[in-house]
Amino acid sequence: MIHPTAIISPKAEVDDSCEIGPYCVIGDDVKLGKNCRLTSHVSIQGPTTIGAENHFHPFCSIGGKTQDLKYIEEPTYLEIGDRNDFREFCTINRGTGIGEKTIIGSDNHLLAYSHVAHNCIVGNHCIFSNNGTLAGHVIMEDYAIIGGLSAVHQFCRIGRYAMIGGCTKIVQDVPPYFIADGNPAEVRSINTVGLQRHRFAEDEIARIKKSLRLLKDSSLNTTQACQKIEESFENCEKVRVLLDFICSSERGIIR
Repeated sequence: MIHPTAIISPKAEVDDSCEIGPYCVIGDDVKLGKNCRLTSHVSIQGPTTIGAENHFHPFCSIGGKTQDLKYIEEPTYLEIGDRNDFREFCTINRGTGIGEKTIIGSDNHLLAYSHVAHNCIVGNHCIFSNNGTLAGHVIMEDYAIIGGLSAVHQFCRIGRYAMIGGCTKIVQDVPPYFIADGNPAEVRSINTVGLQRHRFAEDEIARIKKSLRLLKDSSLNTTQACQKIEESFENCEKVRVLLDFICSSERGIIR
């Protein structure tokens, strides 16, 4: 299962069930879980820990050192969960400070040329379209989607079930359930199709839609809009997730 042209460090731990294709390079302190597949020309550097059943397509560069100019060779880490699909030329960097990590969850799909920078945290079931890019310290919650050729500024958050349109510039937090699009980006609507696919109840979708209308009301600032939302839907768990996200925002939200 290991091609004779592959180079594997004696300090790496590769499960016997893994398939390592031609011209792959696995460096020191890499741990590769069960049934991972490296198609060809994949570079994985450590310290990096990778779970089971991940598929790396040609020319992925995984676990390379951060591109942060402050980095001075401190020990940093990358952790990847299970069943992720990394398409061609994906780049994932390790953390940037002593002991810091970049974390990728499970069941994510990263299309060609996607980039995840240092100290990012990516949840589960996320999708990166081609050239989707996260700058450092970005948090991307479960089931979020980034459109092609879109970029997210440092320290921003992408809420669960949110969707970012193609060629979009994100410089503030994108609340859960919403679709953000444009340059500068603004919220266009809620992610109705995505919520329906994940079996949100119709009344939950209606409440989220009404919440967006209040947030988009130009006569209300964000605090006033949140107060009205809470008064209207205080017993809705999905709306509570939205309000908690907005209240904890440090960069402000896209509206």
